[in-house]
Amino acid sequence: MDITIRAHNFKVGENLEEFAVKKLERLDRYLPRISDLLLELERQQTHRGEPITTAQITLRHSRGAILRAEERVKGTDHSAIEAAINASIDKMYRQISRFKGKRLDRRRRSGRYLATPEELEIAEELPENDEFDMTYEEAEAESELEIVRRKQVALTPMSEQDAIHQMELLGHDFFMFFNEATGGVNVLYKRSNGAYGVLVPDTPSN
Repeated sequence: MDITIRAHNFKVGENLEEFAVKKLERLDRYLPRISDLLLELERQQTHRGEPITTAQITLRHSRGAILRAEERVKGTDHSAIEAAINASIDKMYRQISRFKGKRLDRRRRSGRYLATPEELEIAEELPENDEFDMTYEEAEAESELEIVRRKQVALTPMSEQDAIHQMELLGHDFFMFFNEATGGVNVLYKRSNGAYGVLVPDTPSN
């Protein structure tokens, strides 16, 4: 399992790196066959002038599933960064519980987004916390989710700035458009901090 730590707007010291790695290494106990983990840390100034620290964990499983957890904590000092890491790991426990809990769907025995019986057998139980546990009813509800609507979208070539304006006019949190700069279909979305992001497809090579 490869662990990568990236920091935006500051440098990760040796003590903080050791703290983060020690915490992240434990995840492999509860979800075997993790291929890599990425921890991204960022210090931000909000519109109110109150600084916050964001910690986001991206977990990639060897069979292709991706789990992600993000938490924001007030403050930017060392203790705030550690608190953000701990909070994001707690949320990742919930994601792992969801991934493992889907085994309760008896109609689907395999797939990259489901834990296999072999993985469940060697995995340790998650730390005892009611927030992490997925009940049978929750797993059943998730397994019964279905697509209830399909909509064709007319794509007009436009710039990213035009896409932002169009999305705001529609009042949406995301917007699919044909990016005239990249020559492909992109998805614009609004991040939790009010900034914008763009999803660009990365077609796997054969």
